[in-house]
Amino acid sequence: MSGLNISRRGLLAGVSALGASAALSACGAKTGSDTSSAGAQADTSGDTVKVGLLNSLSGTMAISEVTVHNALLLAVKEINAAGGVLGKKLKPISQDGASDWPTFAEKAQTLITDDKVVATFGCWTSASRKAVKPVFERNKSLLFYPVQYEGLEQSPYIFYVGATTNQQIVPALDYLKKQGLTKLYLVGSDYVFPRTANKEITAYAKANGMEVLGEDYAPLGSTEFSTIVNKVKDSGADAVFNTLNGDSNVAFFKEYKSAGLTAKSLPVLSVSIAEEEVKSIGTQYLEGQLTAWNYYQTTPGAANEKFVKAYQAAYGKDKPTSDPMEAAYISVYLWKAMVEKAGSFDVAKVKAASDGITFDAPEGKVTVDGATQHVHKTARIGKVRSDGLIEEVWNSGKPVKPDPYLKGYDWASGLS
Repeated sequence: MSGLNISRRGLLAGVSALGASAALSACGAKTGSDTSSAGAQADTSGDTVKVGLLNSLSGTMAISEVTVHNALLLAVKEINAAGGVLGKKLKPISQDGASDWPTFAEKAQTLITDDKVVATFGCWTSASRKAVKPVFERNKSLLFYPVQYEGLEQSPYIFYVGATTNQQIVPALDYLKKQGLTKLYLVGSDYVFPRTANKEITAYAKANGMEVLGEDYAPLGSTEFSTIVNKVKDSGADAVFNTLNGDSNVAFFKEYKSAGLTAKSLPVLSVSIAEEEVKSIGTQYLEGQLTAWNYYQTTPGAANEKFVKAYQAAYGKDKPTSDPMEAAYISVYLWKAMVEKAGSFDVAKVKAASDGITFDAPEGKVTVDGATQHVHKTARIGKVRSDGLIEEVWNSGKPVKPDPYLKGYDWASGLS
């Protein structure tokens, strides 16, 4: 897959080029029947409107993204069963980003200009989000992004429904510090999210009496971790902060156990491993390890019980739910609420209506912050159980206001 083997410099250059090509192709975009104050226009003339689903259904990220796609389909099905949005049923149009960033940009353009969707839901990695960002901005079309990310970004045409840094990474570091785990080794995939996250982690560590004893990266899809694991083992660290994505986690944790490392001897805190990945990696490799998210299948509450029951009824009783799936699921409902408040599918009107939108989500009450287009979310630390589910061991007590540029932290002043 061409997008997985290019250098970081090449990736950034490619994203810039994609933005330029998107600008050109947007000039020739077809005009829908909906008169709109914003760029590319969706077709809302019939009894149905199209919504775009943009996920990796193949490639190294499919281990994570297929279930997100399924959760989006579930939300669309439920909304249609309840009457649709403004009296119109939703028609999902799926495109496969194929774990390849240029492909994500091409498919985003197709959804907007050819399929004329009213909004798009999807992406996982920050590399895919960065690749499509100029496409949505040039076309003035909305993307709802469901996955935690590194922050330091804000786009007028992206709603960030997953956690930003102060809702996941900072609480994770606070938790490790309180546990006396202050000597960290950083392991991540070689692209924008892990590298930016690790800059933030290093800045936090310097200001909070913690040490970063090592930092290593592996290409997305990498299956060779013996060298990195041996370096971790010999480092003197008392915790590993893991920002690996996709099926690289399978190889990493198998090598970790093979080297004699355990959750008790050297805990790993992961920010991209949820219940679905636990199942794919194998519980025997992950039991006792830590995760940082905003939702777990075990999160208490009637809304979550309903969500889990509905998802498993649709996809199988043995299928777990996870944070990115839940964020994707609620992103469709949040968009629906914005549209209904605006009384229109018009992008500018939907954006204007977004501030203060609330939803009784499976993770608990969430509220859209219109100024940043992020969501107030409760931070949670969990531990992998022997049955493969994740049990909460700490939470923030209330939803945390999004702070994507970490303006509330003195130690982060040089990052953005």
